[in-house]
Amino acid sequence: MRQLPQALGLAAVLLLASMHEASAFSARFSWSGIKACGRTSPAFTIDDAPKETESLRFMMNDKDAPNFRHGGSTIPYNGSGRVPEGAIDYIGPCPPAGAIHRYVWTIEALDKRGKNVARAAAEGRFPVR
Repeated sequence: MRQLPQALGLAAVLLLASMHEASAFSARFSWSGIKACGRTSPAFTIDDAPKETESLRFMMNDKDAPNFRHGGSTIPYNGSGRVPEGAIDYIGPCPPAGAIHRYVWTIEALDKRGKNVARAAAEGRFPVR
């Protein structure tokens, strides 16, 4: 009977450790230098991607025009913590003249089989003011 509580305790510690690792994954970007209605994606800084990450899947959504599909793409990831400008295939931000829209990037870390091992989000307004 004593082994069951120990096994459950170990399972809880492992679960919490894996949840902590996945929750540390994050991404940052800036629209600075990105032209409206273009197809050049911003550069990203990736922090704490899980060690098994082989590729990153990027999707962008407009919170102010949720039915417009900006798309995204999956790119190889070498663990450098950087995704260069222009690496992602998508339709760039293009709010109506005079409007500012809020865009959210969802970034999924994928292992070598394409399984999602972590997810991050990064948000920014466009145009930058």
